[in-house]
Amino acid sequence: MSETGPSPGRRWPEVSPVSAGLRCRCPRCGQGPLFKGLLTVAERCSVCGLDLTPHDSGDGPAVFVILVLGAVVVPLALALEAWAAPPTWVHLVVWPPVIVALAIALLRPMKATLVAYHFRNLRHEYDA
Repeated sequence: MSETGPSPGRRWPEVSPVSAGLRCRCPRCGQGPLFKGLLTVAERCSVCGLDLTPHDSGDGPAVFVILVLGAVVVPLALALEAWAAPPTWVHLVVWPPVIVALAIALLRPMKATLVAYHFRNLRHEYDA
């Protein structure tokens, strides 16, 4: 396979956007890594040669992560308050690290999933 991409007539198996996203893999072949760093999408897939530069996840991943974190952390904080009624400083010590850790853990797969859905629904923008 050349560095410029796959052979013109090559057919790729259908890859689930959710599967590719959760594994942070290429949306076309499902094998090559999608990222070259923490959140930087690679220019090309190292396995199938797909040009990933036209991707556009925008602010979508951050919005979804904020909504998920709010739905998870707020009920947990309220439950802690109702169960133990700790002083305010306990909430200030417990929840920021939890929120930061969950945000970092969720952002990569969320961004990869949105890139995979973008590929699936707008293939004409890719050299698929």
